[in-house]
Amino acid sequence: MTNHARVLLAIARDPSARLRTIAVCCQITERTAQAIVADLEQAGYLQRHRAGRRNRYTLYLDQPLRHPAESGLRVRALVELAATAPAELPGPDPGHTRSAPVLSRPVRLRRQ
Repeated sequence: MTNHARVLLAIARDPSARLRTIAVCCQITERTAQAIVADLEQAGYLQRHRAGRRNRYTLYLDQPLRHPAESGLRVRALVELAATAPAELPGPDPGHTRSAPVLSRPVRLRRQ
């Protein structure tokens, strides 16, 4: 799965998530998460709304996926598939698995 798809799914699970939380869940940097959110917004997959000092995102689930291999699918299909996916995702080699990050609850980061 691409980082763009991971960010889209993280936002689908928590539309008011902070970029820091999205980055941790997707195992990417905050700067990368910010760039991906900007890409997704420019492509018409989501829209940012300011709510005080935070952003709230609106997803457009009826947008088609942009890769030619999935052009017949909509964002809604990806979100629904992820909602029913098992807790384990395949790792880089066939014999290795790693746990998927839990995105259903916010991640709290502590400053040290």
